[in-house]
Amino acid sequence: MKGGERLEESLIHRAKNGNEQAFRLLIETYKEFVFKSVYGVLRNQKDAEDASQEVWIKIYTSLPSYEGQGFKTWISRIAVRHAIDCKRKKARRSEELVDEFAISIDTDTPKNYLVERSVLQKEQKQLVLKSLEQAPAAYRDVIEGYYIKEKTYQQLAEEHNVQVKTIEMKLYRARLWIRKHWKEEDFQ
Repeated sequence: MKGGERLEESLIHRAKNGNEQAFRLLIETYKEFVFKSVYGVLRNQKDAEDASQEVWIKIYTSLPSYEGQGFKTWISRIAVRHAIDCKRKKARRSEELVDEFAISIDTDTPKNYLVERSVLQKEQKQLVLKSLEQAPAAYRDVIEGYYIKEKTYQQLAEEHNVQVKTIEMKLYRARLWIRKHWKEEDFQ
């Protein structure tokens, strides 16, 4: 075992036993590495800085479960997973903002426009339902439930007797499939 590895293992052991100074030294040693791991996923300086702070909290709270399997690899795994979670949350928030914006536009428009828009939405839903038959069976129910019947993730999870994360992942994969196989002009 090299001197650097022994020092690292000593710091980890002391940090696991509550030594804050040892943990600070681990942060100093790996803060740039954690930031780069997070930034590689998020591609935004501010978001990566915030997420890096959260990663260090996760590392600290998870340290008792670390079993010497390669510290750099272990913290990298935590950092990348957290960054992916942050990216998903941000994408979900963006979708929610778009929905809220659409609702606010609806409340500010004349009634004729709303009637026309309602008819167009029904027509578009019919086109989507028709095209939905082409989608893989695993995605059909969640696409229809979420986009056509406008159910929440929670409602879909309860109906399918699965976790909300499973519904999120199915919708994510379904969106990827849709982007790849459906063209906008098919629905106009």
